[in-house]
Amino acid sequence: MTISVDHAINRALASAAPTGAAGNGAAANPTRATDAQAKALLSLMADLPAGPDRERVRARLIELYIPLAEYLARRFRNRGEQFDDLVQVANLGLIKSVDGYDPTRGAAFTSYAIPMIVGELKRHFRDKGWDVRVPRRLQELRLEISKVSGDLAQDLGRSPTVADLAARLEVSEEEIIEGLDCGQAYRALSLDAPAGDGTDPGAAGLGDLLGGEDPDMRNVENREALRPLLAKLPEREQKIIAMRFHGNLTQSQIATELGISQMHVSRLLAGALRTLRSELTALTD
Repeated sequence: MTISVDHAINRALASAAPTGAAGNGAAANPTRATDAQAKALLSLMADLPAGPDRERVRARLIELYIPLAEYLARRFRNRGEQFDDLVQVANLGLIKSVDGYDPTRGAAFTSYAIPMIVGELKRHFRDKGWDVRVPRRLQELRLEISKVSGDLAQDLGRSPTVADLAARLEVSEEEIIEGLDCGQAYRALSLDAPAGDGTDPGAAGLGDLLGGEDPDMRNVENREALRPLLAKLPEREQKIIAMRFHGNLTQSQIATELGISQMHVSRLLAGALRTLRSELTALTD
């Protein structure tokens, strides 16, 4: 069966190929010739039941239009995406075109495939090309802003303001600002990128300018929770804690300052800390 299908494919392509004087116009127009071959293959594929033979015709049809997919992908180069990735996306659009084309409508295959492939490429940029995910509404607004900015600049004789853009697109100024700002999310700078204008090879990277974690910030909550608890202690215990932890005095120095024994200072300090610990634990629980 495979051999007969291969013969049928070759016959379909041969019957659609331009021959003699009658085919001079098609020979001069490769797209027209390819469309004729595609039409023959599509007719053959429509006559075959689902199975390996139909898949062979389908694969040959896809192969026939891979140059078209690559051509359309080339139109989207230099927009931040790898060309090989764009070719893969265009080929996906081509496959969808082959699977979705209805030959009974009478339209040329390319008239259906080209918008499908271009649409797949645009969806790729819309959904996968952004480093930071931006809502589709803002992406479309950004495109509208780009379209009308040139016309407004010609009409006004100056660069359009946010108010001008908002009036033309009939949206709020806040939405225009969001649409303009979202353009910065398409490509994010690497933290390894040099700071400044990049002319100094020894310049620090952007990551080096980021602040580190402040260890004192971890204790802010504890300090604020302790403040009212300290105020509830007897005045002498408050003074002992202040001298010990803020004045960095030893227990002997505190005892001399207060005129009591070091053992007494130790008992008072231990009792005050135990009270603070238990009350702080009760608060966190």
